[in-house]
Amino acid sequence: MNKKVVKELNAYLKGEYMAIKSYQDFIERTKDPSIRQKLQSIRQDHERHAVRISERISNLGGRPVKGAGFMGIMSDIRNLMKKNSSDTQFIIEDAGRGEYRGIQMAEEIVKGDLDPDSRNLVNKILDEDRSHVEKLKGFVQ
Repeated sequence: MNKKVVKELNAYLKGEYMAIKSYQDFIERTKDPSIRQKLQSIRQDHERHAVRISERISNLGGRPVKGAGFMGIMSDIRNLMKKNSSDTQFIIEDAGRGEYRGIQMAEEIVKGDLDPDSRNLVNKILDEDRSHVEKLKGFVQ
């Protein structure tokens, strides 16, 4: 087992868990059924990403993390401060900012100690995340 690769993938996996939690928060806050459905679709993509990364970690002989850890707690605190906003525009923009930050963090991980198969997997997921940003831009009214 390559411990460095597993460590990097687990860091990435924590980001996926943060995204899943954030999207659940966005879904609960939005009042627009159409936007809620679109946000649910993106959340489901992140759930699939988490499964794929977890499987890769397991296939490498590692143990996938089960949650977002400390960064997830910090994200929860940030989201609690925004709970009052059910403004659709704000929610979409916040989701877009979150996707963008997640992409930036993931790009740093890809620069790290990943084997070719893991790098390829993360790059494919990043492409999907970039498409989320474009979708979110299209939701803006």
